[in-house]
Amino acid sequence: MTIPVYLFLGFLEGGKTQFIQESMSDKRFHDGDRTLIVVCEEGIEEFDTSKFHGGNVTIAVIEDEAELNTKHLEELRKKCRAERVLIEYNGMWLIQQLAEALPKNWQIYQTMMMLDATTFDIYNANMRQLMIDKFSAAEMIAINRCEPGVDKAKFHNAVRALNRRASIVFEYKDGSIEPDDIKDELPFDLKAPIVEIKDEDFGILYLDAMDEPDKYDGKVISYTGIIAKSPKLPKNTFIAGRFCMTCCAEDINYIGFVCNSNTDLKLKNKGWYKVKAKIKVENNSAYQGVGPVLYILAVEPGKKPDEELVYFT
Repeated sequence: MTIPVYLFLGFLEGGKTQFIQESMSDKRFHDGDRTLIVVCEEGIEEFDTSKFHGGNVTIAVIEDEAELNTKHLEELRKKCRAERVLIEYNGMWLIQQLAEALPKNWQIYQTMMMLDATTFDIYNANMRQLMIDKFSAAEMIAINRCEPGVDKAKFHNAVRALNRRASIVFEYKDGSIEPDDIKDELPFDLKAPIVEIKDEDFGILYLDAMDEPDKYDGKVISYTGIIAKSPKLPKNTFIAGRFCMTCCAEDINYIGFVCNSNTDLKLKNKGWYKVKAKIKVENNSAYQGVGPVLYILAVEPGKKPDEELVYFT
């Protein structure tokens, strides 16, 4: 049985407990399913379980990192026969530690981060690596305790420097909420005759082109990637892409674009090459649907980047 996991990130007194309290008090989120809440960081605020809608909730506290292990987590779940798990994670612990500890049948369904606007600058200046760790993993980031006239761009840019996909919301002290409406600018010029992609921008290109392929139709593009060949692909067809890490070392995948050539280019499998190609958006079995297919104009040996992995930055 797959156990859905809802992961709540942030730092001490950042609003995680309040967010979980409000979620569990809403029948749309909790309607009596047997739920285990694992608290890895206890702050001043405590849960008021009497306001949880539907009951059937067990709270377990893990204060020592040594207790964050597969055996202990599964023992906690089995004891209460939980059908799902909420984890209020310790902001000082790395995400990879949790990934290594989760039982195999526990699957993270959603990752949310709560961030206190009043303490953001302190954490960002003094615990930058921990901020990067949490920003990179979050699917939704709530900036809470905002004052009227808050500098939204500061928070938006801090998140987008590490995570292009996370949704961002601003919660004000009066309880009102606003979505982030700042438009992201691409780090490359789609109007250029040849769209040159820097090594560090490949993740952005991939996400944007897969989300909105039509705006790349007809563009000529150039980037450096790893060649992947497969007998399952048609003749003179290969993939040019990069390895990416979305969460931790256990979550490394290869991503790339389908490339077609008129001739056999004799490319070395897993070799680094710089490709220049014209994009045509069309149906392709490798995408299992419509996607950007690159028609090769030129290929030359490429230089391996200093940072081989893509982090979607």
